[in-house]
Amino acid sequence: MWQLSACRISWRKSWVEAALALLLLAVSVTSPASSTPPQSVDPELKRLLQQAVSQADEFEDRYDAEVWLHDMSRRLERWVKDPRERVEILRTVHYEARRAGLEPELVLAVIEVESAFDRFAISVSGARGLMQVMPFWLDEINLSDRNLFKIRTNLRMGTTILRYYLDMEKGDLGPALARYNGSYRKHTRYADKVVRALQRHWFKQ
Repeated sequence: MWQLSACRISWRKSWVEAALALLLLAVSVTSPASSTPPQSVDPELKRLLQQAVSQADEFEDRYDAEVWLHDMSRRLERWVKDPRERVEILRTVHYEARRAGLEPELVLAVIEVESAFDRFAISVSGARGLMQVMPFWLDEINLSDRNLFKIRTNLRMGTTILRYYLDMEKGDLGPALARYNGSYRKHTRYADKVVRALQRHWFKQ
């Protein structure tokens, strides 16, 4: 079992302006869909998603994690070649993770395992985008006109779903990740993969 507190990291450096150096290669989708099948939609999760998508969509051009942005950009360049896309992903991950009360590093680890940062990824189950959100959720909350390949839309829904499962499991990360992946109560290495990615690529000093 993993406690959410084990996935926290403190960035206590002075915030600085950072230049973003860039390069490299996008990787293909690595894991199946996340979330709940349509026949068993959780009404509370549906309510939370409706609330999340109604919230303000803007974020500040400069926020309190310039050091984090610079550091994570260097780590992410192995997956995302386009510097503008890399910055957009990181800024949106930071904003949406904080909005949902999650650590941004955890969200990055989930994205790595779910889609390898391919925002156009589609799993065999039909899950889409960075956090592999099932498209039926758009219909459930009357947002069928939204695009899950849009970074902001995908991350807002994915982080809301993950936060809900963490609360359901009282902060126990392993079962929460299994629920997110749709593999709860099944033999799965999914949670291990996310924790390993977190430790190897996003928490490493």
